[in-house]
Amino acid sequence: MKQYNVGVLGATGAVGQEMLKILQQRNFPVKDLRPLASARSAGTKIEFMGEQVPIVETTDKAFSGLDIVLGAAENDIAEKFAPHILEAGAVFVDNSSAFRLREDVPLIVPEINPEDVKWHKGILSNPNCTTIITLMALSGIARVTEIETMVASSYQAVSGAGIAGMRELQEEVAASFKGESYAPKAFPYPIAYNVIPQIGSRQFMGYTSEEMKMQNEGRKILHLPEMKVSCTCVRVPVLRSHSISALIRTKDKISVEQARSLIAAAPGCRLVDDLDNKQYPMPLDTSDQDLVFVGRIREDLTDDHGLNFWCCGDQIRKGAALNTIQIAELL
Repeated sequence: MKQYNVGVLGATGAVGQEMLKILQQRNFPVKDLRPLASARSAGTKIEFMGEQVPIVETTDKAFSGLDIVLGAAENDIAEKFAPHILEAGAVFVDNSSAFRLREDVPLIVPEINPEDVKWHKGILSNPNCTTIITLMALSGIARVTEIETMVASSYQAVSGAGIAGMRELQEEVAASFKGESYAPKAFPYPIAYNVIPQIGSRQFMGYTSEEMKMQNEGRKILHLPEMKVSCTCVRVPVLRSHSISALIRTKDKISVEQARSLIAAAPGCRLVDDLDNKQYPMPLDTSDQDLVFVGRIREDLTDDHGLNFWCCGDQIRKGAALNTIQIAELL
């Protein structure tokens, strides 16, 4: 098997660390690994495949000799270094939102639109984590009929804000038990014992940037330019794994039993739908694994072409690191 020189941009963050773990778990054909991070991390070592690999400072020349660069950094970093990655002759598979809606950049969920990889011009984008988990849940249905509209509410774990978000929830809970105060830093308000109904900045008609991703990215991935989505994104005090409640309206009527069958057969999904026995997707069950769990499937009471479902998936894995590596595997 051919082997590749692989760089991980943002290797010390939550998603970057998960990428390193998944590369090993999936036996990705890595010849040489180059973990890339800021100057303050340069020189420290991480373990990879039983060896101690030094972290390299991210500079314009740091990509020489690489075949693939996996991006786990913020938009500004991705935009700054993308030209240098391409100049070095590497392919950039980026997890940030910097390039997702560019017409010349494929936006990929491998179980849904793998064929779009073929027209890349050096950059491929990984979708938003909530978008990935939601579209995975409805992917089986989308294979047999068009999704015309969707109304969704997300319950997003603090892992969406990286290591700082997870640390903040844990430290706030610990402080509350001691009766101590805690000034939030990763979030605008305390997240322990609270929910915050804003993720992202104001973007369109009172919707946030995070909420508009579900429509804009969903249209591109599903090749449904007219699909309409109304979304509310909420941060909740859960460490890992995002949850989404969604109502979809399909072009052709799909029964509950059809939906269950299609979801159960969809790659990357697990049907967990037994209300009588209290079996349904939950964040604790879906964290640190790769499948999207789907349940609470029921007809909508306001529209005979509508279906409700509830899904959960690990934001750091399938919502970010795993999906990025699956795109690299398609390459």
